[in-house]
Amino acid sequence: MKKRVFIYTIAMISFFSLQSCVTNYVVSTPTQYKTNANLEEIDTKNLTAANKSTYNSYNVNFANAQKSELAAAITSAISLEKTIDDILGEANTYLGTPYRFGGTTRNGIDCSAFVLNVFGETTGIELPRVAAEQAQLGERVEKQELQKGDLVFFSQGGRISHVGIVQEVSADGDIKFIHAATSRGVMISSLNDSYWGRKFRFAKRIIKQQPQQ
Repeated sequence: MKKRVFIYTIAMISFFSLQSCVTNYVVSTPTQYKTNANLEEIDTKNLTAANKSTYNSYNVNFANAQKSELAAAITSAISLEKTIDDILGEANTYLGTPYRFGGTTRNGIDCSAFVLNVFGETTGIELPRVAAEQAQLGERVEKQELQKGDLVFFSQGGRISHVGIVQEVSADGDIKFIHAATSRGVMISSLNDSYWGRKFRFAKRIIKQQPQQ
């Protein structure tokens, strides 16, 4: 009896996750690849040359499509990680800059202008001028899910009045952020600090992985 091969509709979902071993920063999203073949019975011994070529190349083409998706996911992940690194690199150049209410330069700067400048200079994103309006942007993130580059917001008694950029999330959960503080200018603090811990309200993610089309 001749062997008969059935080609069925194939659906495959590929999930690629690229995670930094140092920062625990996940920068990838699920991608999908779907392909359909006609539901038919094929006699592989009596295929014409053209049909046999198509039949034999099917798996090769499918594998190549998977490789293309993997390459795209990795490229996107690297691009995102570089953007975050650029943001933090620029933020660190402000360390020691004195605080000045309403200030927008390296001669003196307040918290929201610091964040606005850093994001503008590295990504071209134009954030609002004040922290309360910056807090309305992006995707809300739980404290235990914070990543580098996320924005952390603080208040004293109500209205959001302070903002910083997450710089590091350690393995033990210590979250460091860089900000322009009234006391010491641009500096690095911890959310575990008794002062900032009490005033922390929520976090937002402005830079995130874009879903593939």
